[in-house]
Amino acid sequence: MRKGRDADLDIDGDLAAMRRYARSLARDDQDADDVVQDALLRAIERRDTFRAEGNRRGWLLAIVHNVFVSGTRRRAAEARRNDRFADTLATQADAAQEHHARLREIAHSFAALPDHHRAVLHLTAVEGLSYQQCADLLAVPIGTVMSRIARARAALRDLENGREDTDGRRRAAPLRLVGGQDD
Repeated sequence: MRKGRDADLDIDGDLAAMRRYARSLARDDQDADDVVQDALLRAIERRDTFRAEGNRRGWLLAIVHNVFVSGTRRRAAEARRNDRFADTLATQADAAQEHHARLREIAHSFAALPDHHRAVLHLTAVEGLSYQQCADLLAVPIGTVMSRIARARAALRDLENGREDTDGRRRAAPLRLVGGQDD
């Protein structure tokens, strides 16, 4: 019984170390908790790769590090994809220079929306599907579609009004079109 309690204390210490390290990397408690959770899942899934004579804490901290780096790379890749997507949308339009710049802003804002918000907004506003058709296509209740559309529109309005960007950064005031009309 003593051996089991000692092992539990070691695991508690390892978990505390994982949390501390994740917080130092992420600089945000919630993000750090997500990293630790993902690291624990990965450790459980790959427990057969741990050598019994090895340093368990070091192994777990390495997993925390790898999960954090992978997440950072994934977010950077997503941002690059969003930028390329926005550039593609903007270059497909044949508009005057001011309109081209405005369309690029809109495309960047649209690309910055979370996937589930961008999907419902695209299906309803661009493809012309009804809320019910969109709900059926995505296999979600119609209320979920309506909620996502409302949130997507609110996020776009916030971006338009120069409020915080989707990643928490402040954004400059929107570009004004010639003549001062923003419609």
